[in-house]
Amino acid sequence: MHILEIIEKKKKGVELTPAEIGFVIEGYTKGRIPDYQISALLMAIYFKGMTPAETNALTMAMVESGDQIDLSSIEGIKVDKHSTGGVGDKVSLIVIPLVASLGVPVAKMSGRGLGHTGGTIDKLESIPGFNIELSMAQFMENVNRYKMAIVGQTGDLTPADKKLYALRDVTATVDSIPLIASSIMSKKIASGSDAIVLDVKVGNGAFMKTLEDARKLAKAMVAIGNGLGRKTVAVLTNMNEPLGHEVGNANEVREAIEALKGKGSKDLLQVAVSIAAQMAVLGEAFSTLEEAKEAIITKIADGTALETFVLLAKIQGGDPETIRHPERLPQAKRSIPVRATSFGYVHEIKAEEIGTAAMLLGAGRETKEDVIDYAAGISLEKKAGDPVKEGEVLCRLLTNRENYEEAYQKALEAYVISADVAKPIPFILDVIGE
Repeated sequence: MHILEIIEKKKKGVELTPAEIGFVIEGYTKGRIPDYQISALLMAIYFKGMTPAETNALTMAMVESGDQIDLSSIEGIKVDKHSTGGVGDKVSLIVIPLVASLGVPVAKMSGRGLGHTGGTIDKLESIPGFNIELSMAQFMENVNRYKMAIVGQTGDLTPADKKLYALRDVTATVDSIPLIASSIMSKKIASGSDAIVLDVKVGNGAFMKTLEDARKLAKAMVAIGNGLGRKTVAVLTNMNEPLGHEVGNANEVREAIEALKGKGSKDLLQVAVSIAAQMAVLGEAFSTLEEAKEAIITKIADGTALETFVLLAKIQGGDPETIRHPERLPQAKRSIPVRATSFGYVHEIKAEEIGTAAMLLGAGRETKEDVIDYAAGISLEKKAGDPVKEGEVLCRLLTNRENYEEAYQKALEAYVISADVAKPIPFILDVIGE
């Protein structure tokens, strides 16, 4: 077996065998195959694609390149949730306590934010004392005992994917459906859960800009998950505006707390309840989504959902009273109103621009080394469909920085305002199952 022969096969569109794919991934991970040859193969894959069998084989080869977490000692069907990344996406903060309150174990590994997208780990660390670096023994114990735990992703999972992603980034091969799908799913498979719900974001603030492309990615990921023995469902959700009213870290935690009380943004609640219901059904707590949604709404109404979030903070070293009294979360010294320069209706809020503006205020990272200001962010006072008068506040910049002019301009330009009445934007666009 030789790498040149494998490149030649894929260049001609011939299906690669699992043995050939395994040979490539192992050779690249261990440094036996150089970047330039893998770059050639990636470009061939970009143009010729991969069959479902090839994509499954690539996923498993990346899973087997590093550690695999064994969750078999945890009772019940372990359900994981993954978002493809968006702006204002605090859904994990809501669904972890919701699903755990229904008795379904959630063993969650999450990442940090980079660029215009936020990270769940960063948001939770805005809660004083919250520890995301649990030992694996403590992680397992928390899930067994309390049905929930969340930690940062270990550096030993899917090292092949880390190497491949870095190479894809510099060879213009990032936007390949089989490469994206295998990258995401390899981490989920290696994390050890039995079932996976994927929140595939669609729109200007997401990686997948069109519904057509998002469906292709969702179908590919669902096929991988089910093909490798993990029950998998994908929910396609709208990211043509930020999710909810808050973008940042501490302010997103505050909004998640409000959602767990049944208050706040309609789009955030609908997305969170839909995803939690899918997780509950995959975890076999309920046989139908309608039953699951009814139980979730009850858990919110009777205060169980919020108290479960309080418990999550407590078992991970955080101050539980911060959840009951969110005014204790970090707050920015400055709140700068961004005012409309025309009248009409909000037709769109460019999520990527809002995310970038929040990053410029200190809420995100331009590089991995940047330090986050948990108090920084943006509060949206107007959402898509809302009427606006000239001079009215569209959003507020929350920052401790003195220089916020660039962020102000980006936030202002993110709002698309027209004299025509705006049509309602659906929040759930599609669901892809088995």
